[in-house]
Parts: sequence; structure tokens; C-alpha cells
Amino acid sequence: MRLSTKGRYAVTAMLDLALNGTEGPVTLADISENQGISLSYLEQLFAALRSKGLVRGVRGPGGGYYLGRPANEISIADVICAVDEWVEFTRCNPRPSSADTQRGMTHSLWDDLSQQIYDFLTGITLQDLVDRGLAREEARKEGKAGVDLLDLNHRAA
Repeated sequence: MRLSTKGRYAVTAMLDLALNGTEGPVTLADISENQGISLSYLEQLFAALRSKGLVRGVRGPGGGYYLGRPANEISIADVICAVDEWVEFTRCNPRPSSADTQRGMTHSLWDDLSQQIYDFLTGITLQDLVDRGLAREEARKEGKAGVDLLDLNHRAA
């Protein structure tokens, strides 16, 4: 799995939609202003997100976007895979040379790493990010320190 700027922006935009789309559709102009992402770039991202059913659009005055499914059913991996192609880190040569053999030795390492990243991001939903963000904001308001936004220990279990 490749983690690109496109994927990070898509996650950021989807989080904005999850946070602000509870009372009506959210316009791309609003997301653009909130997140500092260009409107034309958001249009490209949302075309891909819409084609995968992760968002749905409403046309006309008062239109915008909603999440295509509940936030607890959309994983971060879903979002990234919707806008980025799956990238293989290595290619195998049909006539291996000494260098190819050495590269082949690392092929499984990169495949395993890619799978670990995918599995990790599959286990985190938009709702998880919303909940963590709200908990962090609440802790900030109460003056508490040490709230872990991603709670990696929870994910490792």
C-alpha cells in the first residue's frame, strides 16, 4: 500500500465530511476552506470517492456531499485505496541475475510491510478518528495532557 499526499488529503477531507456532515451536505468549497486543499484537487478526489460509494452528492442549491456509508463502516484503508492505486514495491525478472536474487530476497519484506500497513489502516474507521479527535478536544478543554490520538496500543492488541 502506498501512502501518498493524495491519500492523506482524501482522509483529511473525509474526516471533515464526517465531522461537519451531520446536519446537511457539505460543499467542497467548505472543505477546501477548512482544510486548505484546493477546490480542483478536491473535485478529483471526490470523483474517485464517489465512484467507490464512499461519498454521495446532492446537486443544486444547498447541495454538497454526505458520507456514502456510516463513518464506522468506512476504514482509512477504504479511503486511501479509493484514490490511490495499489503499488507493488518490486517487480520480478523472469531471468534472475545475482542482483535480481538479492532484490527477490527483499520482495517478501516489502510485501509484508505493505500488508501490515493495509491491515493497520483497515482497523481504523472514520468514526474512530472522529471519536479520538473529540476526546482530545475534550481533554484539551479540561486541561488534561497525554491523550493519545491514535492509541497505538489498542491497535496492537
